[in-house]
Amino acid sequence: MRILPHDQTVLDHVAAREAAIVGRAVDWANVNSGSRNAAGLERMLDLLETAAAPLAAEVARLPTAGSTSVGDDGRVGTEAHADALRIRMRPGAPVQVVLTGHYDTVFPADSVFQTVATRRDGALNGPGIADMKGGISVMLAALEAFETHPDKARVGWTVLLSPDEEIGSPASAPLLAELGARGHVGMTYEPAMPDGSLAGARKGSGNYHLIVTGKAAHAGRAFDEGANAVAGAAILAARLHALNGQRDGVTVNVAKIAGGGPLNVVADNAVVRFNVRVPDTAAAAWIETAVRGIAAEPPFPGLTLDLHGGMTRPPKPMDASQTALFDAVREAGALLGQTIAWKPSGGVCEGNNLHAAGLPNIDTLGVLGGDIHSDQEFAWPASFVDRAQLSALILCKIASGEIDALKLKSLRLETM
Repeated sequence: MRILPHDQTVLDHVAAREAAIVGRAVDWANVNSGSRNAAGLERMLDLLETAAAPLAAEVARLPTAGSTSVGDDGRVGTEAHADALRIRMRPGAPVQVVLTGHYDTVFPADSVFQTVATRRDGALNGPGIADMKGGISVMLAALEAFETHPDKARVGWTVLLSPDEEIGSPASAPLLAELGARGHVGMTYEPAMPDGSLAGARKGSGNYHLIVTGKAAHAGRAFDEGANAVAGAAILAARLHALNGQRDGVTVNVAKIAGGGPLNVVADNAVVRFNVRVPDTAAAAWIETAVRGIAAEPPFPGLTLDLHGGMTRPPKPMDASQTALFDAVREAGALLGQTIAWKPSGGVCEGNNLHAAGLPNIDTLGVLGGDIHSDQEFAWPASFVDRAQLSALILCKIASGEIDALKLKSLRLETM
């Protein structure tokens, strides 16, 4: 593999647009688009549609499904979500690349962290600048440059930008599964690790909400007539926590217990919210059985239990297809003078969903930064061009066949 003259033209296209690539990411990060901020998400959709216009691709808003929500009072409802944005070029080409990202952030509309500033060391500090509005800008820059390549006709590509990744992709998961099944290679734009490493194997993740319903009673006059849901929830939380250490790599995090009311009332409602992480599909099956077993046994009479949720992100192991793809990306990076390494991660993202659907993918092709999900989130401006050039060169090498996307897909299917 080497950089050919037409590859260099693509790389130069990226370099010449550095200010615009960084600048639009800053503009986007100054728009609050928390996962449940409908107005902010709508504003981001408008901006992203404008940014996609130079690609001359098919751009469409895709409605997303509603998802089940469980309130702190135990009431079950349906939550609506914003549209996803699909940008598609040459869907009939022999090789199909799927590029995904999310335009929501973890920062709600009332967050005090709303704008981007430049730190003394030159890093950009702002909400979503790394995770992942910087990544979306890098993705679009790579595609704009790739569209100047003479072999582009061999490669079709589809971008999906989702509104709900930060809350587990409950609404966009079907869209990701459909794309993953049809594509040959996936590219996702979560930020790289602070040292530039990519995420390799990823654990799977599940979110659960266990509703505990008891019986209200006066805490003084009729205590024995009640059934305390909060006390039951505490016992259940302890049972869930006790699953830790029973199987290698499996963790259960009891994140919140909600419910109850006045101190003189026996609580008749509570909700236990918890997350599980698993290294492989066998562990996922084990924890699902263990959780459902706990949820089937009220800790004392008078309580009823109702479990909602499940595994939202399947595990993403370093199988043969992932290893081959990482090796190809490492070789492309070396041509650019970039050292590409990878590490396992307990974190999850859309790459988990794509892999489960049969798509080998690299899911940390975004900018270099850190402290994501906090008001210290930052990204290094110099990494924007570097990362866009890496993606652009990967696309060039897929088009030339030096990265054999069809073979990568077949390797993935062999392990399913």
